[in-house]
Amino acid sequence: MSQFEPAYPPAQALKQQLNALEASLKQEDDRVHRTLQEAYRSSRERELQLTKSVDDLKARFLDQRKRTIQYSITKRDADTNRQLYDALLQRYKAIGVAGGVGVSNISVADPAELPQVPVSPRLVINLLIGLFGGLALGGVLTLALEQIDQGIDNPHEVEDEFGIPLLGVIPNVDEGTPQESIRDRKSPISEAYFTLRTNLEFSSERGMPRVLAVTSTRPSEGKTTTSCIARSIARAGGRVVLVDADMRSPSMHSMFGVSNSLGLSNFLSGDDKLESLLHNTEFDGLDIIAAGPHPPSAPELLSGDRLQQLNEQLLMRYDKVIYDAPPVMGLSDALLVAARAEGVVMVVESHATHKNMVRVTMDRIRQSQGSLLGAVLTKFNISQTSYGYGYGYGYGYGYGSTEQN
Repeated sequence: MSQFEPAYPPAQALKQQLNALEASLKQEDDRVHRTLQEAYRSSRERELQLTKSVDDLKARFLDQRKRTIQYSITKRDADTNRQLYDALLQRYKAIGVAGGVGVSNISVADPAELPQVPVSPRLVINLLIGLFGGLALGGVLTLALEQIDQGIDNPHEVEDEFGIPLLGVIPNVDEGTPQESIRDRKSPISEAYFTLRTNLEFSSERGMPRVLAVTSTRPSEGKTTTSCIARSIARAGGRVVLVDADMRSPSMHSMFGVSNSLGLSNFLSGDDKLESLLHNTEFDGLDIIAAGPHPPSAPELLSGDRLQQLNEQLLMRYDKVIYDAPPVMGLSDALLVAARAEGVVMVVESHATHKNMVRVTMDRIRQSQGSLLGAVLTKFNISQTSYGYGYGYGYGYGYGSTEQN
């Protein structure tokens, strides 16, 4: 640099080499420094581990010494107790041997005699215990069964328990089928359905609703048979159409002996040929519409506008439209039908349907905006109650009574 300028190329090259060497020296110094630090850190950790191991060994050694001392104390106590036990056992045996050779203190207090009468069993006392025990057990069982039985045994319970009108009481059929009894106009079940039709005429200010839905809490309560109230309406001169809205488990077509190939499900699916869905029956003024083929989703069909369109078209031809709706519990089909009807009749099987289930059914119908007209008590056993009714003009009959009301 004393001979050349700083910009001289050889000088610059030398300068760069010096810089590179200094950078290499610095990197090497840093690497050696890190290596020494890591070695120190590793040695320090190893020292700490060894120190901890030594402390653990010292603690275990001290604990072992304590346990050895405690063992010596316990062993000394055990040896002492064993010696005391051996001494006491020897003393006890010596006392037993000495007492065995003494005079016995046993004496006869009362000589044994042969009894003249048996001590047990005592017949009279046992009979009294059995009598009063049976009466008490019978009373308890009666009260328990009364609490367990939640079925409707008395028609008056419908209004007292649920606060809805009792529209009719349908007696149980002892012989034959309900359909056979309905054909006989003088049968009790036929007269009961006539009374039901009469009560429906007074169910609202405008008389019987033009569109009526009949439903129940659960299956097999007599809902489909009650839907045949349409026969009584047809006998009075009205034109009635009975629609089987239970598309999951249809039965109306079997009752009237018609085909189920076309029905309500076809119309709800878009078939506007209403004439092909109607079936004439042996009763004048009564036609039916079967349920039709089983749809993939019955609630989707019933929730559309087609059901309301069907009501409008049927009311142009008939005086009354009665739907045989599915049961309410577990299904939404009946609630959709009830929402489109002007009135809903709830069928309740006597002696069987739980009261809480009836309350839930009523709540679901009302929540669906259905107009609940009242309840019909079916399969009523007239031999279990004195409930009766009759007609004041001389012809009467009673359930459990022969008096005319």
